[in-house]
Amino acid sequence: MNVLSVASEVFPLIKTGGLADVVGALPSALKQHGVAMRVLVPGYPAVMKWLATGKTLHNYADLFGGPARVMFAEVAGMELMAVDAPHLYERPGNPYVGADGKDWPDNALRFAALSTVAADIGRGALKTWTPDVLHLHDWQAALAAVDVRHRGGPRTVVTVHNIAFQGQFPASVFPRLGLPAAAYAMEGLEYYGNVGFLKGGLATADMITTVSPTYAREICTPEFGMGLDGLLRARRQNTIGIVNGIDTEVWNPATDKALAAPYGAKTMAKRKDNKRELEKRFGLEPGDGILHGVVSRLTWQKGLDILANLLDWLVANGGRLAVVGTGEPGIENAFAAAAQRHPGRIAIVAKYDEALSHLVQGGADTMLVPSRFEPCGLTQLYGLRYGCVPVVARTGGLADTVIDANEAALSAGVATGFQFSPVDEPSLQNALQRAGTMFTTAPAEWTRLQTNGMAADVSWERSAAHYADLYKQMKG
Repeated sequence: MNVLSVASEVFPLIKTGGLADVVGALPSALKQHGVAMRVLVPGYPAVMKWLATGKTLHNYADLFGGPARVMFAEVAGMELMAVDAPHLYERPGNPYVGADGKDWPDNALRFAALSTVAADIGRGALKTWTPDVLHLHDWQAALAAVDVRHRGGPRTVVTVHNIAFQGQFPASVFPRLGLPAAAYAMEGLEYYGNVGFLKGGLATADMITTVSPTYAREICTPEFGMGLDGLLRARRQNTIGIVNGIDTEVWNPATDKALAAPYGAKTMAKRKDNKRELEKRFGLEPGDGILHGVVSRLTWQKGLDILANLLDWLVANGGRLAVVGTGEPGIENAFAAAAQRHPGRIAIVAKYDEALSHLVQGGADTMLVPSRFEPCGLTQLYGLRYGCVPVVARTGGLADTVIDANEAALSAGVATGFQFSPVDEPSLQNALQRAGTMFTTAPAEWTRLQTNGMAADVSWERSAAHYADLYKQMKG
C-alpha cells in the first residue's frame, strides 16, 4: 500500500514544533505494516539543501505564479518529495512568518500549491508512483481533500494536530486557488464568509484523525472545538484519535549524546550527573532538592502564564526551575523577571535548543506541562522515556498518556506522573506540592514513578499499527 504524507514540516529537515517529529517518524514505523509512505513538503531552503542531488519527478510551467518541480530523494531514512518553487518557498527563517513576525501575505497560495501538488500526485501525475491514500496534516495540507472531492483522486485523511490553527483567509483569495466554484460552499471551504482551509478539509476528507482519543472527543465540544465543533460532531463517526509516539532511537537515554551521563532504568543513579550538568549550564545552585523543567513554547495555550504566577511560591518552597523556550513576550518576560528575582533558583534559555532539551529531560526531576489544551503533547512522552516525571494538566493527550499518582494507582504500582484539573493556579500549585512532597519524603515511590514511565511504550509501534489499519480500511 502506498501512502503520501503531506505536511508543512518534517524532522530533521525543518521543524517548528511536534508536527515535524510525527511526520518524520511515521514512514519508518509503518514499513513493518506493509505501508510504503512518502513525505511531501514545501521546498524551503532548509529542505532543498538535502535534495541537491535529487531527482526531478514532475514539472509545472506555472504553479501559483512561477515554475516549479517535484523533487525526490531518500533523506534520513525516508522517501522525501519536495515542491521546489522558489517564488513561494525560497525565503529565510521560519516557514510561516517573515522577519517582522507577521504571516507571509501569500500563505494561502503557498500552501494551496502544496495541496495542489499532493492532489495531482494522487491522480497519477508521477506515472511511476501513485498513492492509495493521501494523509494530510493540518490546515497547510487540508486543501488537498477539497481538491480530491471535486476533481477526483484517492482516499483522504486529515489529521488535526492543533485545531487552533485553521488557515482562514478572506473570500477574495478563493478565485486564486484553482478550484471549481462549487468548492466554495458551506459543505466545503466557505466559513462565515471567509475561506477555511482546515474547515474545508474536515468537511470533505474521507476520514479525520486527531492525535489522541481524548482530544478527538474534546474538539467536538464548544470549549475546545474553536468554532468547528458542530462540523466535527456531524462527522463524529468518521473521526478517531490515535496517540502520537516518539522516535525511541533519537530519544533514548541510554545512547543520548546530549547527556553528560547516559543511563537506563537500572542505572538511574547516573541521572545525578546530568542534574549537575544541567545546573551548570543554567547557572543554577547545585543541590539535591527538586529541579523542575520546562521545554515548551511560552504561550497561553501551554498554560505557562499560570506557572509564571507561581514562581515565587515555587522558590519559597524549595523548588528550582530550568526553562527552554520562547514565545509570547509577556510570558517570556515573566520568566526572565523571575530569573532575575531568584538567581540560581530559576533560569531561562530563551531559544529553541534541541540538544539542551534532551539534557533537561535527562537531568530535571519533573517536566511541567500545564497546558490549557494539548492535542497530544510529545514533551511528556520524552519525560516518561527519560524518567523525568511529568506534571500535566488533565486534558487531551496528556490525560491519555500520564497515569496520575493517586492512591489507587500507587497501590496498583502503575502511576507515572501527576495530573491536575482544572487548569488554574490552585490546581497546579497542588500538583507541584504533591510532586515535591513525594520527591522529598518517599524516594522509593518516586523511583517507581520513574521506572514505570521508562517502561511505558511511547514508541510508534501501536500507533503505526492503528494508522496502517485505518489506511487499509479506507482503501477497502
